[in-house]
Amino acid sequence: MRKLLSLTMMALAASSAFAGGYRVSLQGQKQLAMGHTGVAVVNSAEVLFFNPAGAAYLKDRFNFSAGANGLFAKTKFQNETYNWTNSTDNFGTPFEVYASYRATDWLTVGLAVYSPYGSAVEWDQDWQGSHLVNNIDLQAIYIQPTVAIKVNDRFSVGGGPIFVTGSVNFNRNLTRSLTDEQGNRSDVTVDAKGVTAWGWDAGFMFNPIDGVRLGVNYRSEITMEARDGDATFHDLPAFAQGTYQNTQFDADLPLPAELTAGISVEITDKWLVAFDYNMAFWHVYDALTISFANGTPTSVNPRNYKDAGTYRFGTQFKPNEKFAFRAGWYFDESPVQDGYFAPETPRNDSMGFTGGLTYQINPKLGIDFSFLYLHFDETNNSYNYYSEDGSLVSFGGTYKNTVFSPGLGLTYSF
Repeated sequence: MRKLLSLTMMALAASSAFAGGYRVSLQGQKQLAMGHTGVAVVNSAEVLFFNPAGAAYLKDRFNFSAGANGLFAKTKFQNETYNWTNSTDNFGTPFEVYASYRATDWLTVGLAVYSPYGSAVEWDQDWQGSHLVNNIDLQAIYIQPTVAIKVNDRFSVGGGPIFVTGSVNFNRNLTRSLTDEQGNRSDVTVDAKGVTAWGWDAGFMFNPIDGVRLGVNYRSEITMEARDGDATFHDLPAFAQGTYQNTQFDADLPLPAELTAGISVEITDKWLVAFDYNMAFWHVYDALTISFANGTPTSVNPRNYKDAGTYRFGTQFKPNEKFAFRAGWYFDESPVQDGYFAPETPRNDSMGFTGGLTYQINPKLGIDFSFLYLHFDETNNSYNYYSEDGSLVSFGGTYKNTVFSPGLGLTYSF
């Protein structure tokens, strides 16, 4: 039971951090189109996510932005030694809603609601890696009230608390070979609802000269607290029904702090360029500690993640009052080290290519379009910490990942 739930909770934690196996940044249509830059960009209410201090410089009193993406993710797996092949095609619909209101000349308040980790991974049932994972379905919603204070025309600060609520459903086979009397592979479904956490976000924006903005934003480490999750077993042989009994578990799952710094420059009154650097402090996820309701000793399972950075570039061109065109690129380093590469999070270093446009229907209302193509480097790697019959068993092969995500949004201000 200890081994089973340890692997189960590893998958839950990894999925929470990587959006169902893929770390895809989709927190705003305008900023996504610009390579997901935004810590030093004031474009719309989307700034509430990227750097709440920037809300103090929005020109309109009320600003509203909403959007959603279709997330199409594909992973191919191959192990030439054993002639294993498999693939998983998954679809998600992350969304975002932002609103800000300038209460006084120096105070702006806002609310951000977004779903950065609402996706799924579904391998074929009983595939070669089914002892690690068959499928995951994750839902998570972030709710972030913010306050921005304009100290003067050159400097502002902002921030606020973050509340996270979500759920996860996860299935895997118990072992590589255990079946019931009819030959059905024995498996377990783990379901955790009402998983909640609190964190905080803070940033500042500095405009040293006209046309140049500098921004820094810090998002705190967030600990997802899974409490009284349910583990349900299926297709057990008679001799194993006394060993594998439905139970509950608790676990604290750390999501890393992030620090983002960047700059934007207005080359002309029509052309804007931006650069962001993001550091995620993944070293906090060195192991997963789990306690069980049935008195099983505490389990510690190694993950050994490393800090990882993302380099983002973006540009915007506004030829007139009706249209704005955007493009961008980013490079995202993977925090997963060799030997810890699991099919719950089959990702490696990746490059994102983005673009989009805004059509301004009238001075108050605009329609935003965006797209993202995310290419992961092909990798041959393994997870070496699955324990069975007292021995560590390695599972690995070659993984190829791609993600495509079109998006649509609305902006409204007055």
